[in-house]
Amino acid sequence: MTNSLKKMAASAVATGTAYLTAVSPVFAQIDVTTIEPGKGFATNIGDVINAVLSFVMVIAALLVFMYLIWGGIEWITSGGDKGKTESARNKITAAILGLIVLAASYAILLIALNFIGFENLGDAFSNVKRINGN
Repeated sequence: MTNSLKKMAASAVATGTAYLTAVSPVFAQIDVTTIEPGKGFATNIGDVINAVLSFVMVIAALLVFMYLIWGGIEWITSGGDKGKTESARNKITAAILGLIVLAASYAILLIALNFIGFENLGDAFSNVKRINGN
């Protein structure tokens, strides 16, 4: 049995080596150009804060949904055990409440910004004027 495995391994190595040596190299012509750096993504602090806030909201929503799925899987695999079912129900309830808090906090932020006349957080920071007039 080990002799046949050795023969198969030697055959595979020989086939791979033959394949790799039979392939001829291909050289593509590369157009070398210089890249001029332009303006970056974040031209002001408002854009940075807006991007970070959006990223955090997406990550938080993904974590909430993962926790909800975890609770659902725990519920399915509980097998009727009262303690496991209660733990799964608590996870699902916490995930739903977390999603509600997440959506409500974002909605409150947008409502507050619209109330004072801004469309988003980046707009709020880009329209800040100095008080002393300089």
